Amino acid sequence: MFTDRIQAGQLLADRLAQLNLGDVVVLALPRGGVPVAAQVAKRLGAPLDLMLVRKVGLPGHEELALGAIAGPDGADWVVNPDVADASGLSDHEMAMLAERQKPELRRRCARYLGGRPPIPLAGKTAILVDDGIATGATVRAALTALRRAAPKRIILAVPVAAPDVIAALRSEVDQLICLEAPRG
Repeated sequence: MFTDRIQAGQLLADRLAQLNLGDVVVLALPRGGVPVAAQVAKRLGAPLDLMLVRKVGLPGHEELALGAIAGPDGADWVVNPDVADASGLSDHEMAMLAERQKPELRRRCARYLGGRPPIPLAGKTAILVDDGIATGATVRAALTALRRAAPKRIILAVPVAAPDVIAALRSEVDQLICLEAPRG
């Protein structure tokens, strides 16, 4: 599909440059989304900031997202309903798993942002960029935190995502741009 994240970001930037976006801030989901978002921000002449999210993995299968937390304090908690239903975990157990991820999210905020406040988003177009979407849990958590910042418009932009995830996320944003949606 893409030779690397830089090329994916350039192609995504080409698509976004065709839109009349106005006052824009590009937000990257670290780590994979940063090189993609950097290309978008460069092409659009927009500031680049980070949207920090921490996946909450299913015990024993940590790569499978039970949910995710977002925001500097991890207050925005989103559950992946299909995984949660299949897990057999109680709401309390899931909340405790999320709670255990908060120190790492705070550590990353301190490390990546160095105490710098986020770029204000109120009244602006926020473009949330990742390098791809698997289950959508981390992106949904990021969108929850992003809405709190009151941007005028939210655009989700990714090079690749599963078609069912795209369909599920489309109603959560003003616009969704995905370059490739391969069928499983």
